[in-house]
Parts: sequence; structure tokens; C-alpha cells
Amino acid sequence: MIYPTRLTVLCSAAVAPIALIVGIFAPAFWTAGLALLVLLLALFMVDALTSVSLGDVAVTCEGPRAVGVGESFAVTARARFLHRAPRAAQFALGVSGPVAAPFGYRAQAEMEPGRAAAAIILKAERRGTARLENIWIRWTGLMGLAWKQRQLGLDQAVLITPDIRQVREKAMQLHNRDAMHGMVAQLQIGEGAEFESLADYRQGLDRRAIDWKQSARHTHLIAKEYRTERNNNIVMALDAGRAMCEPLGDVPRVDRAVSAALLTAFIALKDGDRVGVFAFDSRPRASSAPISGQRPFTMLQRVTAGIDYSDHETNYTLALATLAGTLKRRSLIVVFTEFADTISAELMLSAVGTLLQRHLVLFVVLRDEELEGFIGAEPNDPEDISRAVTAASLLRERRLVLTRLRHLGVHVVEAAADEAGPALVNAYLDLKRRNLL
Repeated sequence: MIYPTRLTVLCSAAVAPIALIVGIFAPAFWTAGLALLVLLLALFMVDALTSVSLGDVAVTCEGPRAVGVGESFAVTARARFLHRAPRAAQFALGVSGPVAAPFGYRAQAEMEPGRAAAAIILKAERRGTARLENIWIRWTGLMGLAWKQRQLGLDQAVLITPDIRQVREKAMQLHNRDAMHGMVAQLQIGEGAEFESLADYRQGLDRRAIDWKQSARHTHLIAKEYRTERNNNIVMALDAGRAMCEPLGDVPRVDRAVSAALLTAFIALKDGDRVGVFAFDSRPRASSAPISGQRPFTMLQRVTAGIDYSDHETNYTLALATLAGTLKRRSLIVVFTEFADTISAELMLSAVGTLLQRHLVLFVVLRDEELEGFIGAEPNDPEDISRAVTAASLLRERRLVLTRLRHLGVHVVEAAADEAGPALVNAYLDLKRRNLL
């Protein structure tokens, strides 16, 4: 593609007043304006023909395959000129998706003999998939009158995943603190515990673990030791409906839920359990079967990155019935959701009841600190009182729903947004210690 530069446009615009002045003061030479335009056009053609040919350049573009939310990353564009290189060149990037360019989508190339390169800085603003669609390179001739431009279609995907740097740090701290759990033989009583061995009874052990027959045979107390069962199924069921996409402290609730789910998944995988992800709103959106192994966490990270922000109402009946149909064995289902009142929660309660017939269900609900702030704020005008009364009513209905969930046999974790991850990890480890999985 060849088109005029700014210099050419300005020169063309300057011809009109010059031709007008000549026409007024020297009418016989009114054609001088046309001559100037023809001269400019000729110079433009010469500049375009003598500059580097469009077929003499090969363009490539490199970018990361995955980045974390909030990270800045560089997309590097390179060009190789087959015969000769221009004095200067510019790159421009066409991109779509949840990214921004703090310094713009254009960059001046650094020229080397026969080569040009430039880095365009992008910033990932939220989870999702950004696409590098096109890359352009352009250069001018020696006179700077004509741009020559080459376009390359890219269609490269950059997966924007949840930022897991803090997740890994917290996970390692929590895992190191509880590293002995699930890794060595422990005394565990309850359904699902695996018998490990017999050992001398020691003070502090559960008296129910005493094997009275073996104790009578050996004339001293003998206790049974149990090993925590591993390879449990854990499913992170993430509600991505309208209520979960509302901001909580400038961050959508679903993003906070994803961070807490990944933190718990990291701990569970370290403990030898199998972890899967299930996302839904009006219908199931993303799913991965519970897996374990060397590299499942990366897969979970990619699945959660693909959970989009939705404005649909959540259909608990369809989503949880679909999830129950895919699970072949008893599992711990961790549901991250949000509800406004008892009416909207009725279908959720009935859908959860079917899951409890076979599975263990743990609900994770983020505390609404904004509503709590309205209640605790000092009233200065009638609007503050009305706002506090409404907030108290909403929180009362919320507590009623949570109470009904507990009566059904659902385990509930209600925590502040910043503490949801550690609170869920502690609840998961507590369920393992009690052999409820």
C-alpha cells in the first residue's frame, strides 16, 4: 500500500493559496498552480518508486502465549529487508480483547543493517483472551513524500490468566504449615480413613483408636493408626452470572472467587487429590474433569482464564444437574456464588439438595463489606438511615439463606474478599482431617 505522508498533504494544501495569489496578481500565469500540483505529484511518484519495494520485506511478530492479569508484556515486531533497508520505519499493532496500550499501539523501529525491530508494550486489564490480529510496517522514501506500508495477518491468541504470583506465595506458606497432613501416617477416625498399622498407644491419641483385642494379647495398649485417604475428587464450581460479575472493592466477585479456587487447587494437588473446574451462568460455560499429575495446575489456570464475564442470570438447576451427571464418584463440590435474597435462592437450595444425596458440598460466599459499612456508618441525613435499613434487611435475608444451607448439610465458608482463599484452604484441610471427603 502506498499513500502520501503528512508533508505531501501539507504541500498540496499550500498550493491552493499560492495559486490564488498568482491568479489575482498575475492572471496570465494562473496555470502555475496546476504546474505545482503536477510537480508535487511527480515528486511523490519518484519517491515511491525509488524507495524500498514492498516485496523486499518480511515481517514477523512474537508475543507471549499467556500472561497474568495486571501484567505488562511486550509484543516484538521484526522486519527483514532483502536488498536494502530504509532509513526509518514504524510498526503498528492491531489487537482486540481485554488489553490496553499505555504508550500507544505504534512504535518507532530500531534500525540495524537490513533489519528493523520494535517492542509494543501492552497491559492485561482482566481475564480473557486477547488476539493479535494484524501488524503493519511502513517507511518513507528519501524525500519523505510517500509512505509504503505492508500488513501481516497474525491471528495469535494471548491468554490472560489470573495472576497467581500471590496465590503461589500463599499456597506455599499454607502447604508448608500443613505439610505433614496427608504426607505421613496420622491417626484418623471416620469413614474413608485407610488403616495403616498398629502402634503403641501414646498419650494424647484418640482413645477410640485403641485395639482392645491386640492390647489384651500384648498386655499393653495398642492403637490403630490410619492414613488420610488421598486421590479425592474436588470440583471448583464457579458461578459466572450477573451477580458474581458485580465489583467488590473494584474487583469483580468472580475474579476473587477464581483466585481462591486456584489457591485451594494448588494445595489440593500438592496433597495428592484430583481437582477440576466447572463454570456456569445461565448454562454451563467451561468444564474440566478432576485430574492430578505433574502439570494440571497450568491447565486449571487456562480453564479459569476462559471464564467470561456474563450478564445472564444464574440457572442453578441446569448447572448443578449437569455437574452431577458428569461426576462418577463421590466428590467435594466447592460452589462459589452470590445471591441477593431468599426468593432468588430458592432454586439454588432445591438444586443443592440433589447434590447432597451423593456428594459433599461446600459453599463459599464473600462478605459484602459495603453493606456492612452502610449499617455501621453514622447517620447524618435521612438517606443514610434508609440506606442502613435496606442494607440490614439484605444482610438478614443473606444470613437466612446461609442458615438454611447449613441445615441442609452444606458446609459454608463466609469470609472477606481478601481472606477467602486462606479460609477456603482451612475449610478443605479441616474436611480432610475429619475424613468427610
